[in-house]
Amino acid sequence: MSSQEFQHVTVLLHEAVDGLNVVSDGVYVDGTFGRGGHSRLILSRLGEKGRLVVFDKDPQAIAVAHELAARDGRVSVIHDGFSSFQTALDGLGIGQIDGTLFDLGISSPQIDDGSRGFSFRFDAPLDMRMDTTRGISASEWLMSADEDEIHEVIKNYGEERFSRQIARAIVAQRAVGSIDTTGKLAQIAAQNVRTRERGQDPATRTFQAIRIFINRELEEIAAVLPQAAGRLKSGGRLAVIAFHSLEDRIVKQFIKRYSTHAPLPKWAAVREADLPQPPLKSIGKAIKASADEVAANPRARSAVLRIAERTDGIFSEDGRAV
Repeated sequence: MSSQEFQHVTVLLHEAVDGLNVVSDGVYVDGTFGRGGHSRLILSRLGEKGRLVVFDKDPQAIAVAHELAARDGRVSVIHDGFSSFQTALDGLGIGQIDGTLFDLGISSPQIDDGSRGFSFRFDAPLDMRMDTTRGISASEWLMSADEDEIHEVIKNYGEERFSRQIARAIVAQRAVGSIDTTGKLAQIAAQNVRTRERGQDPATRTFQAIRIFINRELEEIAAVLPQAAGRLKSGGRLAVIAFHSLEDRIVKQFIKRYSTHAPLPKWAAVREADLPQPPLKSIGKAIKASADEVAANPRARSAVLRIAERTDGIFSEDGRAV
């Protein structure tokens, strides 16, 4: 099976695109193109004057995006992480936008293609880079990082209770040989995770943590949210799908921060109603996949969609509310 034949089932497809409230002649951004499920539905709701900018780090995803752009002149493709949001839109001559969507985390083709090194289900080179054209692989990092750094990454990004034991075992293993395959890393995790969660491989949290670290996933989310929200027109929408608690916490806190005022002290001489309007408004409650969607695609089980709308409130140049 070729790299482009791996299937990706788009999660919360209609819920996310409905949440954008697409206008026919609008300008939209799909910050995580993947295999284009959300993008194609957005395009189906855009008219001839509409425009869609798509981002992705993954060269395989970008190849699919370029195929779409070759057929549809409304599409512009950016091969980069979405933290380059502002710079990329400036380069395209785009100012304010009508909406942006982020489908965070790893895609099904990346997991299912064993050669990418994301999954412990396949014994393959331990790479884990979403963008294989730049940066260091997971193997290279594990062979050079000190024990404390490895421990902190696995603990903080994987929430793994046995992070210290795993880090110590990694350092011991590399003293006698390389850690260059997913199988070797999975074996180390299996030997050091003493209690297993029901239905979860002992390597799950370690692989998640290293993948997040190698790709700077949480840093990119924190960097892009104020950029994206600050670009929205009044009434424009931000929609974000997160797949684990670390991602969702960043999104939830961001929307709360910019859609509410900090509590005023009792002695304050100003009423909350007299304060400037917050720049965002949270739209509805968090949305999760339906039972039918989860039954058809178990990977949708952990997905959480949050939506916010830009108000007339002002963002400062650094994205902070004023």
